[in-house]
Amino acid sequence: MRGDGRGLVPRADVARAVLVPFVLARVLVGGALAISRHLVEQLHVSPVPIQIDQGLMAWDAAFYRDIAASGYDGVAAEGLRFFPLVALLGRVVALLPGVDAELGVLLIANLSALAFGFVFYALAWRERGDEAFARRAVWLAYLVPPAFVLVMGYAEATVMLLAALTLLALRSRRWWLAAVTGYLAGLARPVGVLLAVPALVEVIQHRRTMTRAELGGRITAVVAPFAGLFTYLAWASDRGDGFLYPLRVQEDPERRGSWKFPVTNVIDAARDAGADRVSAGVHVVAAMLLIVLLVVLIRRWPASYSCYAGAVLVLALSASNLDSLERYGLSTLPFLLAGADVTDAPDAERVVLVLAAAGLVVAAVLAFTGILVP
Repeated sequence: MRGDGRGLVPRADVARAVLVPFVLARVLVGGALAISRHLVEQLHVSPVPIQIDQGLMAWDAAFYRDIAASGYDGVAAEGLRFFPLVALLGRVVALLPGVDAELGVLLIANLSALAFGFVFYALAWRERGDEAFARRAVWLAYLVPPAFVLVMGYAEATVMLLAALTLLALRSRRWWLAAVTGYLAGLARPVGVLLAVPALVEVIQHRRTMTRAELGGRITAVVAPFAGLFTYLAWASDRGDGFLYPLRVQEDPERRGSWKFPVTNVIDAARDAGADRVSAGVHVVAAMLLIVLLVVLIRRWPASYSCYAGAVLVLALSASNLDSLERYGLSTLPFLLAGADVTDAPDAERVVLVLAAAGLVVAAVLAFTGILVP
């Protein structure tokens, strides 16, 4: 049994709430990969998209695999944009007999995704004390369309695990735990640094109850994500073109691109969608959905959640290339909590989960066939 004074939930129910959607997501993504390969073969597509052969190590996952196998010397200098934590963990796992770098990265991603489900359940349970809400939040996290990357060798699952641990620690005022997980998040992906936002908001909101003994922990919790980012940038500074190179390399038009005003950027994407660009249309729909969920967070959820989600959304929408917008939304856990919040009616929950699962398959097929950039 587990609980926080709001009631108790049998451990078997918690395990079922996590394991069932976790396994289902992997079956669906595996099926999507099989469908993609069948379509390419039957339609005689030429040239065959490279992602078809790469499978679960397609797109960014290939970089994490190569870094895990050979370090940053094994990739081009632009590979420095991939932060080291997942590749490093994959390299450690690859020391096991029969495990290579590719399998090591996949194991880290999927084990992180599994652990994330349990921590995210605990976070949702802490906030609402509602078993149905916590279960729905976990199902959404595993089945929303961009969640296919949680099955691949991406860093998202690890980042989401660290974010869930950080938010749970902050909300429970366990500042030193939040500092450790926030630091690791800063080493995992650049957006990990934004966990400093909810840390700062929580510290400010609880300033009147702060004791002298807590001061160091609270300050460290705020600074830690920046420290993680700084640690990697300092290490990489002599391997690229300057201290900020791992961040600046993202400004390539084929990646994040240059900075743009978010509203103008979404309007431009809508125009591209009108010109029959599939990915642009997906990004516009995702942007609108995330904005609606942000409003829900502002109205119903703690300020630390809405400030964190708002900071991520502004950052994501300010990129001239909106590819990966959906991944940004997925890894920002308050958006998932808001989604679970607005689908509390049984009929709405069933419809949304079915549509989400269908969208997961479609998004995975588009990514495996090279049409949609994860």
